[in-house]
Order: sequence, then structure tokens, then C-alpha cells
Amino acid sequence: MSAHEGIQIAAAPNSSAPCSAFDAHHPPAAKLIDECVHCGFCLPTCPTYSLWGEEMDSPRGRIYLMKMASEGLVQLEETFVEHFDRCLGCMACMTACPSGVKYDKLFEATRAQIVRNYSPPLSERILRGMILSLFPNTGRLRVMAKFLWLYQKSGLQTLARSLGVFRILPARLRAVESLLPDLTRPGASARLPVRVAAKGETRLRVGLQLGCVQSVFFSDVNAATARVLAAEGCEVIMPPAQGCCGSLMMHSGWEKEGLERARALIDAFGADRVDVIVTNAAGCGSNLKNYGYQLRDDPQYAAKGADFAARCKDISEVLAMLPPRAERGPLPLRVAYHDACHLQHAQGVRSAPREVLGTIPGLELLVVPESAICCGSAGIYNMMEPVPAQELGDRKVKNCVGTGAEMIASSNPGCLLQIQAGLARAGQSLPVVHLVELLDASIRGLPAHSLLPAPESRTHS
Repeated sequence: MSAHEGIQIAAAPNSSAPCSAFDAHHPPAAKLIDECVHCGFCLPTCPTYSLWGEEMDSPRGRIYLMKMASEGLVQLEETFVEHFDRCLGCMACMTACPSGVKYDKLFEATRAQIVRNYSPPLSERILRGMILSLFPNTGRLRVMAKFLWLYQKSGLQTLARSLGVFRILPARLRAVESLLPDLTRPGASARLPVRVAAKGETRLRVGLQLGCVQSVFFSDVNAATARVLAAEGCEVIMPPAQGCCGSLMMHSGWEKEGLERARALIDAFGADRVDVIVTNAAGCGSNLKNYGYQLRDDPQYAAKGADFAARCKDISEVLAMLPPRAERGPLPLRVAYHDACHLQHAQGVRSAPREVLGTIPGLELLVVPESAICCGSAGIYNMMEPVPAQELGDRKVKNCVGTGAEMIASSNPGCLLQIQAGLARAGQSLPVVHLVELLDASIRGLPAHSLLPAPESRTHS
């Protein structure tokens, strides 16, 4: 197959200067494009290349498309856009790249160009608009959560799924329904105070970024994070005015809206000077650490963004740098740890989660094959591209279950939902928890069986 089969190559421009397909606002930087030497080290870790073996669905192929577009050789038309819509933005290529190509900046810039200069089909515009208007808005999410709780608590969800009602829905809507979190579990609607005092002498004053999806659907994870930080001597500040960090929007190319969210979050934390800003969602963390770059042209927020980004750390990074103070109780469990892509690749954090889990007595940490390959969550990817997302999710679940684990842990809400959906399709009932929930259970002295499903509810394939 030709490297650019299906791509419409424009005629050479009459002028000596190429007519770029990109507009003048932050196009993919030529310097960054030219850093790619097309060596191919990224290919084995790229999820879409591993699925299809198509050059234009690999990182180096997409960079080649960026170069062609910048030179006016291709336009932002359907086939071009499709190759970028298929990209999960997992950034595994950045870990694999020996040349240090900053694919994250290239991809983010290209997605923003596509949003501004290409009009997708109406159905896609509606769905993407609904998702990006709903999930970053905690008020709307909380209203939706009430209806979802009733839907689940009443048994309607179980009945509808058993009758196969959702089989008649379009694939994208089926994907959305399959990813719904369990809102009937204890702690699903935990409310948090503005401040949690440190236990013992204060070692750090930290601000906890609560997130949008995390604060509504995984507030128990936020509560566990606050408890663990306090137990380790951190005063925890949770500004009530904080909202979405803009991650989903920036990742989807909605640059203007994403930057508005970034400025608002910086302002929300502005009144409370903290040593560290902690995040427990890998996707949010990678975005927060990029605020300095994203706001580089804003005279009012460039310095604020850089300062904010410099103070951001994942919860595992903070806990790994603090010698353990709180006593850990034993948790004799075999745990498969799934590396969230935006933690291991975008943030480069791989050893810290394992160091933290390694402080729990009795816990056996298992190695998951193909750990560099994405689970298929990737922000809103599993809702917009459900077929490849489910294939990747099933592959991840197979690798996790194959370790013989009793539990799966990760560090990102999207990953937790994606793996839970994959386990349901596979007929498995392994619990999926956030890393910090294991540490919280250990510090609180909870028994291991409290984290596992009842024996009669377990199924095996």
C-alpha cells in the first residue's frame, strides 16, 4: 500500500512559497516536525499501527502528513482528518522515540487546526459537542448522575442489558452506555471539605485538584487521596471554586475553551499558596504540567501557567518522595498494575506508582504484558472511536487477567471505566481500583477481602 494512499495530493503551488493547509495560529512547528527521522522505533508501541499496520496510522506517518499539509501538498480533508481522529494521543511514541520528538505538541496543534479548519459530519459534531459540553461541567454531571443512579438502583440498567436493548443503538451510543460507572456503590457521592489537616507535624501544604469526572463519578478516590496525604503529614487544600482543567478540550482540539478552563483553575488555586498541586488523574496531570506551554502567548497568564505547571505532581510522585510515616497494614493481594498512558508516557512517571504500592505489606505486584500499549480509553476516544477502543480494551483485559491477578489497579478514571467495561464483556468480575485506594485501605487497616467481590459473584472464562 502506498504511504499516502487515499490522501489527495495538491498540485504544486505557483508561488515559490508553499501555501500551507494550516492557518497562522500555532501550526505544528516545522522544527518539531523535522526532529522526526522516521526510524520506526515508535511503530511497535503505537496502538493504531499495531491494530492495522497502516503507515499513516503510525506516529511517523502522521508527522509526515503534518509536513505535507504545512507544505501545501495535502489539505485538511476527510482522509487526512480520519488518520488524526484515529490517533489516541497516548504518547507511547514519545517514550519509544530515541530522537525525543515532541509528538504531544505536534498532535495538539494539529487537532486544533482541524477543529478550526475542517467541518466534520453533523452527527459527529453533535456527539462531540454534547460530550465536551457535559463532561467538563461538574454541575451538569451531577444532574446526570442523579438520573444514572436511579437508572441503576431501580434495576432498569440490568434489565435493559439482559434484554439486549442496546444492541439496536449506534455503536457510539452503545459505547457510552457500557462505560457508565457504578453510582450505587458506597462512597460514590462523597462530599469533601475545603481543608483536611495534616496528622502530626506538617510536611507539605498541598492543593488537591479534584477534576470533573473524578469529582462526580469517583469522589471516593478523591476522599481516599485526601486521607492518604493527611496521614502522611500533608495539609490538604481543596478550593471549592475549582472546575475542569481543560484536558478533554485541549486533547480534542478545542483550544480556546481549554485555555479558558486553564485560566479559571489557576485563579481558583490563586488565593491558596500551596507547595504542591496534586492530581490523581493521569490525563489531568499531563495537561496541568503543560499549562506553561499552552499559555505562553498570554501576557497575564504565561508566568502564572509556568509556575502552576512547575508545582503539579501526580499523587504517586508526592508519596514516593515522602518517606512513609503512616503505618501500613498487610494486603495479601495479587495486583496487576496498569500504567495509564498519560502518566507513563506523557508525564514520564513509571517507577513512582510501583514504589508506592511496594510499601504495602503482602501486596504482590504483577507485570502486565504490553504495558506500553493503551487500553483504548484516551479521553473521549472510546466514545468517538468505539470499535478500535474496544479491541484495545479487550486486549488490555486479556493481558491483565492473564497475570492471575485478583485485582487491577491504575491511576486514571478513564482507564478504570475502560477496563471495567472490558472485564464485563469478558465475563470477569475482578475489582478495578485506583492506586490510592489500595494505599488508603492499607493505612486504615482494612482487610484484603473487603476489596474483593464475594466468592459466589466471581466468574471465570
